[in-house]
Amino acid sequence: MDSEKPITQPLKQPLTGDSTRRKIILDVDPGVGDALAVCLALVDPGLEVVAVTATGGNVSPQQASHNVQAIVEQLDPPLWPRIGNADADQQLLSDNRQLWGTDGFCGVDLGCAELHNRHSSTKILSDAIRKAPGDVTVIAGGPLSNLASVFQVEPDLAMKVGHLMIVGGTHDGSGDVTPAAEFNMYCDPEAARVVINTPATKTMLPLGITSQASLTFDALNHLPKESTNLGRLLHKLLPPTFQAFHQKLGLEGIVVPEAVAVAAVLHPEILTTESFPCDVETTGELTLGATVIDRRRRPNEQANIDVAVEIDAVATVDCLLRALQHS
Repeated sequence: MDSEKPITQPLKQPLTGDSTRRKIILDVDPGVGDALAVCLALVDPGLEVVAVTATGGNVSPQQASHNVQAIVEQLDPPLWPRIGNADADQQLLSDNRQLWGTDGFCGVDLGCAELHNRHSSTKILSDAIRKAPGDVTVIAGGPLSNLASVFQVEPDLAMKVGHLMIVGGTHDGSGDVTPAAEFNMYCDPEAARVVINTPATKTMLPLGITSQASLTFDALNHLPKESTNLGRLLHKLLPPTFQAFHQKLGLEGIVVPEAVAVAAVLHPEILTTESFPCDVETTGELTLGATVIDRRRRPNEQANIDVAVEIDAVATVDCLLRALQHS
């Protein structure tokens, strides 16, 4: 085999932790896709969700914090994860209100109790990673602001993450928020650059890969009964989401990349990855937030990230639907 070519390989082994129960943190900006990911992770017996931390992105930081708490309250799992609140002063370049609405849930009102003792997402992330070094998988479902802050203050923590799954970026050059940039990377490109260039073991799930595993209207036939907490929540959230994707994007299905990331943690064989040198553009007039992957046969830099280049979309959707049915 030509040693100068990137090695393409399916992820055959679990990404991190015990083979029967993996510790996981979800750093999210809910958004229905993020909400579905949190739901699937919290009800799966193979995962121990130690924390769900909020970041601004799809919605404002304050709304993201509210949404994270509301999702956990609605599900009321036997063991609650720690909840992290986004920095109210977080500066981001964009949001997704045009799709998700200002509440992130396409107009669905999920109330929650007012918490008096709030902990920042960065503190929760730091504490949880340090408490179980090497054993925690982090799914970064929004802009990478929280993780960048953690790694800048405590650089050693990057090596203590078991595995970092980054939802976002592009592998083919086609963005969504701009022609060159994917939303999560564009929102905070400086943070994305920091995280991409840390020594953490990490995999990027780019836009063009996760969008292949979209859910069709048939998914509504696979939801749990409304007599369950999960069923009640999803029966509220998913129908208006399908409607929003149809009306605003002209799509007959919905894209749920964060839920795909949960499926990939549980079933890593659905992905094929290649190792590449990668960076994020932070100054370009037309390419701000673009993920730049060096595909040359003799790249100047060492590979610093595994990038998903193929996905078994049928198996992934099947994983998601089975998880809903058996929750």
